[in-house]
Amino acid sequence: MRPDLNLCAADFLETGIITPARMRAVDENAQALGVTSLQLMESAGKALAASVLDLQPASVLILCGRGNNGGDGMVAARYLQHGVNTNVFYLDYGKRSPASAHQLAALPGCQVNIHPFVSTDDLRALALLFEKADVIVDALLGTGAAGALKEPLATCTAMANASGAKIVAADVPSPGMRADRICAFHRPKVTGSDVVDIGVPIEAEICTGPGDLTLIPARKNTSHKGVGGTVLIIGGGPYQGAPYLAGLAALRSGADIVRVASPVYEPVPDLIFERLTGDRIGTEHIEKLIALASRADVVVCGNGMGTESHDIVLAVAPHCKKAVFDADGLRLPLPKAAGETIYTPHAGEFARISGVKLSADAGHACGRARAVQEAATRLGGTILLKGPVDVISDGHRTRFNRTGDPAMSVGGTGDVLAGVCGALLCHLPAFEAAGIAAYVNGRAGERVAKLSGQGMLASDLMDRIPEELFRRQR
Repeated sequence: MRPDLNLCAADFLETGIITPARMRAVDENAQALGVTSLQLMESAGKALAASVLDLQPASVLILCGRGNNGGDGMVAARYLQHGVNTNVFYLDYGKRSPASAHQLAALPGCQVNIHPFVSTDDLRALALLFEKADVIVDALLGTGAAGALKEPLATCTAMANASGAKIVAADVPSPGMRADRICAFHRPKVTGSDVVDIGVPIEAEICTGPGDLTLIPARKNTSHKGVGGTVLIIGGGPYQGAPYLAGLAALRSGADIVRVASPVYEPVPDLIFERLTGDRIGTEHIEKLIALASRADVVVCGNGMGTESHDIVLAVAPHCKKAVFDADGLRLPLPKAAGETIYTPHAGEFARISGVKLSADAGHACGRARAVQEAATRLGGTILLKGPVDVISDGHRTRFNRTGDPAMSVGGTGDVLAGVCGALLCHLPAFEAAGIAAYVNGRAGERVAKLSGQGMLASDLMDRIPEELFRRQR
């Protein structure tokens, strides 16, 4: 564990039930930190075997599917081969996960009996093994299961349920399978689980990583214009470039339609310009801004707005379905959208809205995190505190982001981050949107810095953002 998190990492670990989607993200983050999927599977299978041995069986039947859950069961079989009569039934049609295939290849060299099945007839021919088993291990489907079981898995489950054996589920019970014991890996996915540690690095859970990108919903082939989300940017006047940087970042992050409501026009053909008269945003614009905000999925507000328009921000905020408040939108009284809200302050803006100045002693990641968590609880919304290590908290959960480069201190990179947040907030909860936005914006900055060094421009990030954000979907 790196020094800035070494003393407090465990304080920010989440507890209790973890969703399958979040567990997949943690698994992938662990792999990015150097722990391979095969290492995690080995730890899980060994722990599963130990759970089975606690029941002191003479005969064990392990039911394995095609995915990684089946691979866990096959690893367990290797650890049960000494002193326990072990039979492995494995589903032998369709695509098998690479890790499961790797484990299956090792079984012929073990003192276990291997039985492929493709049909209900195959299972019924081996019915005696169900009857003789003291323990049956359910490693059929795992967390990826959805909907009712199809054959031959439905028959396999019925035969296991009808047996007199104790059933131990690997991670989660398959749909319809009874379970006398659930051996959960890393964290429970259902209540009543016995949790075993499989060696997932703490940073895989408390820090953002490439696994978090798995939470981004893929665009369907039947998608039409607008399904990617409609974002409204409100800003500009004193600082004319800021709202346009935010708007372009929102487009690059998957939003379909982005409007910029500003007193200043910039010739950017990809953005829809909503002209506001005068040289600053004032009370005369409130009615128009409310109408625009009510039609948008997300509003990003404050970029380049200056210090004299906060009353307008407060008037418009309740009409926003969701919102990201940045820069000059971060003033007291703090604006809040009707739905979810993200605040994206740097340290000075955080002091302005929270009353907490991050001193040198409290400036390390742990001290910053505790301050942000308390402020998010008190103020409501999700706070993304920008810094050498970003801190994201909704008051209940807290995460750190380590991506980025010192060259990103150039003006405008915060506006880009706000735009990325806005686009992701169209489809994700605020906490997840803020964490992924921080990660992707930082990764884009790292790539630009390798090319441009200290000569980075905020606009240089635009082409790198989709490369990082949608790399899994290409």
